Amino acid sequence: MGNNSTTALAAALNGLLADYFALYLKTKNFHWHVSGPHFREYHLLFDEQAAELIGTTDLIAERVRKLGQQTLTSIGDIAAKQSVKDNDKAAVSAGEMLKELMVDNKALTSALKSAKDLADDAGDNATDGLLDDWTDQAEQRVWFLTQTIG
Repeated sequence: MGNNSTTALAAALNGLLADYFALYLKTKNFHWHVSGPHFREYHLLFDEQAAELIGTTDLIAERVRKLGQQTLTSIGDIAAKQSVKDNDKAAVSAGEMLKELMVDNKALTSALKSAKDLADDAGDNATDGLLDDWTDQAEQRVWFLTQTIG
């Protein structure tokens, strides 16, 4: 499993893994800091979405290892590979939180679909099927956030 298409797929999966960790932390940050009239609703929504994100990280990393490749090793490695932008602001409105997470999850959906093309190129049916599931989850997060924004 060391051909170029498998190596490219593993690199894409490591990029996804970095984005999942970054989006998890951003979602938890917003969970911890949300306030306002919809506090409880948003607090619970962010917590549910964060749990789903972190729950996927191990599956992604193990898929990379099953491909015979190395996966992420540190926070620095995550930072070097993530495309999801951090939000270090001390105060973010609830509306801004919802919009930012929606945009990030949409971008993640696109990255998942690109990785699916690489899985097809590598003839990797197992990763292909997982990517379908992860895409569905990301699209559901986008849908919930979009509907919550109104």
